[in-house]
Amino acid sequence: MTLAVVVNGRSRTPRRTLRHGSPGSGHQWIVTTPGAEPDLWAEYLDGAERSYGAHGVERVAAVDEIADGATTALLFAAVTDEGRVVGGIRTAGVLAHADDAAALAAWDGHPERARARAMFEERLSFGVVELKTGWVARDAPDRRRLTASLARTPLHAALILGARYGVGAGGGHSLRMWTASGGVVARELAPVPFPDERYETHLVWWDRWVSSTTVTEHERRALDAETAQLVGVVSPAVAS
Repeated sequence: MTLAVVVNGRSRTPRRTLRHGSPGSGHQWIVTTPGAEPDLWAEYLDGAERSYGAHGVERVAAVDEIADGATTALLFAAVTDEGRVVGGIRTAGVLAHADDAAALAAWDGHPERARARAMFEERLSFGVVELKTGWVARDAPDRRRLTASLARTPLHAALILGARYGVGAGGGHSLRMWTASGGVVARELAPVPFPDERYETHLVWWDRWVSSTTVTEHERRALDAETAQLVGVVSPAVAS
């Protein structure tokens, strides 16, 4: 399979399938598109519906609305050694306009929506890639390591698509995971109860040009190893 990625109207075509994984983890990440891997896409959607549905927030996944794959530029799918999809996350690509950001819906009707929108506006010229619909199966092998790897996908997506920033909306319960990978919580923006009152949603940013102080040496090595595999450079395996 050849993965074709379109950036600002130009096609960027890697010479090989994009993937990365740690030996012994029981899974690997495959970076693809819905059109290139329709079966993988279908499994990812089924998993997203189950995962979000288990918490009663399946409307956030909006599986019926995204099923045709037209709004997904890249899919990161975690696949076990047996070929089962046990996690994933997607992006619509580099944002052309601030209002294209799905995360802004969380601030609809909130007094600080304008401030949230302004954060996107000031970064658009550098390239912003929004990650969404992320999930990890409860029975995934080595789930802790898989979840940590999922948290690094905003940086990988931004790299692949030639953008500086990654961004996503994260619940308060998941902020520790996102910040461990270099995400910076927009503390100047008030969190909102989205998708319902059980959650406190924040905006989280990743900047490929700035090293975050929240990233441990182990996380840096893991990120470097994954990046090396994605771009085709031999790198030592990272111990868990």
